[in-house]
Amino acid sequence: MTAPLTVDAHEYGLVGDGTTDDRPALQKLVDALGEATAADGRPRTVRVPAGRYLIRDRPVLWRSGVSLVGAGRGATCFALANPGAPDQPVPLAWFTTAQHGAGRDNHIADITFAHFEIDGSEVHTEEYEVLAKGLGLQYVLRGRFTDLYIHDTAATGFGCDFLQDTVVEGVLTERCGRQDPGEKMGGAGIGIGVGGWGPVERLSVTACVATGNGTNGIFLELQQEDWPPPRGIRITACHTEDNRYGISDWGTDGLLVTGSTMIGNHVAGFDVSSQGTTSVGGRGGIVTGCVIDGNLRDGIAVGNTPGPYAFRGNRISNNGRHGYWQHNLAGGDQEATTDIVLESNDIRHNALDGIRVDAALHEPAILGNRVRDNGRRCAPAAEGGGEGVRFGPRSLTDAGADWLPGGHHGKQLTVGDRTALVVANTATELTLAPERPGATTAWLDGAPAPGSAYRLEDSPAPRAGLTAAAAVKHPYVHGNRIWDDQHPRTQTHALWIAHEATWTGGRVSGNDFGGNASAGTRFDSAPSGGRWRDNDG
Repeated sequence: MTAPLTVDAHEYGLVGDGTTDDRPALQKLVDALGEATAADGRPRTVRVPAGRYLIRDRPVLWRSGVSLVGAGRGATCFALANPGAPDQPVPLAWFTTAQHGAGRDNHIADITFAHFEIDGSEVHTEEYEVLAKGLGLQYVLRGRFTDLYIHDTAATGFGCDFLQDTVVEGVLTERCGRQDPGEKMGGAGIGIGVGGWGPVERLSVTACVATGNGTNGIFLELQQEDWPPPRGIRITACHTEDNRYGISDWGTDGLLVTGSTMIGNHVAGFDVSSQGTTSVGGRGGIVTGCVIDGNLRDGIAVGNTPGPYAFRGNRISNNGRHGYWQHNLAGGDQEATTDIVLESNDIRHNALDGIRVDAALHEPAILGNRVRDNGRRCAPAAEGGGEGVRFGPRSLTDAGADWLPGGHHGKQLTVGDRTALVVANTATELTLAPERPGATTAWLDGAPAPGSAYRLEDSPAPRAGLTAAAAVKHPYVHGNRIWDDQHPRTQTHALWIAHEATWTGGRVSGNDFGGNASAGTRFDSAPSGGRWRDNDG
C-alpha cells in the first residue's frame, strides 16, 4: 500500500475517550504502516493527539519501522486493561522471541516511542505474569525511547531486551512491578535483557528516573548463560529511589555508570550479583561520580563476579548496613573476585562497616578513600511498651526513651509477630522504612495499637572502616584516611582483620588510621607476609 510517512491517529480510527477500546484501530494502523515500510523501506510515524487511549485485553503486535509519538506525558495516555482476559498480560506493544520469533534476523528497526504515558493500573493477572509490562519489545535496532512516563504496571514498566544502537532517555517509571512480591523475575522500573546481539550491544540509558518499583530501578540481565556478557552499555545521569535495588548489573561486561543517584533503595543502591535468570554477575564495570546514599541496607553490594570492577569518586553514605559489601550469593559464581578497585570515594556515616569483605578478594586496590564516621548503629538493645508508646504509619514514638540519635539505624524493630526496619531515630522516635517499595506504611496490616510492646536488637561490634572477614590476597591499600570525628565516636577501628579472614601478601602503606573509637587496627587473624609501612595511628 501507499501510506503517508506521518499519520494522525484520529484519522485512522483511534478515539482517545478513555472508554472506547482503541487497540483494534491501533493494531490495524501499525500493520498497514509496517507493510508500507517493508515495501518501500521508509519508516512511518503515528502521531497521537492528547487523550486517554484504552488498550484492552490484548497487546499491540509491533512492526518494524513504525514509530509512536504522543503530545506529551499526561496529555497522551495509553491505559492498559484486561477485564475480558484475566490470564492475558497486556503491554502496550510487544514483539518477543517466544511469541513472535524475534531474533537478529527478525528484528524491529528504526522506531521511536516518545512523549506519552502508559498507565498499567488496570491490568490484573490471576498469578504474577512477567510479560505484564508497559513495553515488551525484543531485538530492537536503532530504537529511541524518549520522554515516557510508565507507571503501575503489574510487572516491569520498560521491559525491552536486546537493544542495539538504541537510546533510552528521559523515561520515568513509578510503582511498576506492583504484583511482584519482590522475589520474582522482572518487576522493575527499567529492565533490559542483554546478550542477544553478541559481545557488543551499543545502548545508552540517560536521564531516566525509577522510583517505588517492585525489584530494580534499572537492571541489565544476561539472558542466556552461554552468551558472552556484552560491552557497550552506559547508564548516565539517572535517579533510582525506593526500589528493592537501585541499579543492578546482572551480566554485562564493562558497564559504565556515571553521574547517577541511588538513594533510599531497600536492599542496595548498586548491585552486582547472580540474581538474574542466568545467575551471572557483571564484570569489568566502572561506577564513578555517583551519590549512593540512604539505602536501607548496603550502598554497594558486589558478588558472584570474577571481576574486575572499579568504583571511583563516589559518595557512599548513610546506608543502613555497609557502605561497600563484598559477598557471594548461593547459586552463582563462587570464585574469588579479582581486581576490585575502590578509589577516591567518600565512604561515611554508614550504619556498620564502611567497607566489608565477606567473600574472597584477590588483588584489590583500595586507595585514596576517605572512610569516616561509620559504625553508627551502636546503641544497645532496647525494649518498651505501655504508656507513652504509640505507632504511626512509618514511626514509633516512646516518650520515655532516651536513645542515642542514629544509634538504631538499620536495626529490625519487632512488635509481636511483626517487624519493620529502622531508617533513622531521635532520642524518642524511630523512623521506619515502608514495608515494600512504593508503600506508604511500614505495616502490612495497619499500625500496632498504642502501648504495644516492642523490642530493638543489639548492635554488633566491632564496626570498622575496613573489615576483612574472608580471604584477601595481595591487597594494595594505600593513601586512605580512615577515622572518626563524631561525638561520641562509633567507628571502632580503621582496619579489622576478623578471625575467619586470611590476609596474605600485598602492601599496606601511607594510610592514616588515627582517631577511631578503640584503635587503629585489630588483628583477630594475623596478616601473613606483605609490606606494612608508613601507616599513622
